[in-house]
Amino acid sequence: MRRVRRLIRVGRPSSAEDGPLTSTDAEAKLWALRDVSFEVREGEVLGIIGRNGAGKSTLLKVLARITEPTSGRAVVRGSMASLLEVGTGFHPELTGRENIYLSAAIHGMPRSAVRRRFDDIVSFAEVERFLDMPVKRYSSGMYVRLAFAVAAHLEPDVLLVDEVLAVGDAAFQRKCLDRMGTVRRSGRTVLFVSHNMAAVQNLCTRAILLRGGSVAVDASVDETVSEYLTRLTSTAGNAFDSDNPERSGNGAVQLTGARVLDGGGRESLHLVAGQPAVFEFRYRKASTARRVTATFTIFNHMGVAVTNFPMQLTGFAMEEIGGAGAFVCHVPVLPLPLGSYRVAVAVYAQDVVTDLIPNAVVFQVDSSTFFDTGRVPQPQYSTCMIAHRWEHLRLE
Repeated sequence: MRRVRRLIRVGRPSSAEDGPLTSTDAEAKLWALRDVSFEVREGEVLGIIGRNGAGKSTLLKVLARITEPTSGRAVVRGSMASLLEVGTGFHPELTGRENIYLSAAIHGMPRSAVRRRFDDIVSFAEVERFLDMPVKRYSSGMYVRLAFAVAAHLEPDVLLVDEVLAVGDAAFQRKCLDRMGTVRRSGRTVLFVSHNMAAVQNLCTRAILLRGGSVAVDASVDETVSEYLTRLTSTAGNAFDSDNPERSGNGAVQLTGARVLDGGGRESLHLVAGQPAVFEFRYRKASTARRVTATFTIFNHMGVAVTNFPMQLTGFAMEEIGGAGAFVCHVPVLPLPLGSYRVAVAVYAQDVVTDLIPNAVVFQVDSSTFFDTGRVPQPQYSTCMIAHRWEHLRLE
């Protein structure tokens, strides 16, 4: 049996090495990471999840030796490649070809290893036509494709991946996730930071939840994701508070509340599949805002986006809005299976986010009239319900 090695160890030092922390120090400092301690064994794929500002990216930067910890130590055994930001390790004046060798050298890979995998890297990144062009002329998508291709094909012992995959299009994201699955099956170690809970569950063998710079949960993927989503939905009651850390935007138009109404026009957090529903988002305008649009997305209990309602899709447009009001979306037939759902809402002015709240409201679908039988599909096989009919044809 192959001996399982500890490739990564993160922890705080002894108190003598760290030095005392006075109450004055604690009040004066905001710790991006504090008292974080864990180990990652060879071949593990560790998911790192948490809200914005929890310390996820800082943790990977410490492991990648980009940020030096003020106390404690992070020990990594073996070669390491990291994809933390678009174009990390690339020089804008060099061509794509030259940057492949440069990035590989930064990761400690010999030229002979790069030459053996060069064609695979270029093919994966889909930048053959632009290989001899300076990367400063690349789009952000081309940048991230090439950077990921280099990091994933040089076979490091440890691969660090941050949320940069969101830059690529859907097809490339799928390609990257497939490649990470290949890396996992080869027995290499991966640390994966993502807000995509479905990807975390599919790829990872274990997960930790960071909260306020500390490890809140270190357990199985399902247990950690469940705790994260439970905490996220439980904060819906104060989602519109100004100190909600998940909230973002320039504030020109600010959301002030949200409510869900059933088919009878009554406010309710318990809806019936197959019946009408209304989603209402109240706002106030803090400054001049033109070409205002709104959109909201419904996520299921596993954090998977089920459907999205952009205002532009229906052709509805507002050139001017009042100082206060509400955006109201009418859904004639709610097609959601039984379960718990979270609504994220965003408002834009001239294509710039003025307010984004990922936990605006939580509601339940606990009964259904969608099908005449009253039956509903099992949740593990369905994220939405579609009206349909069956027929039988004899071919004899």
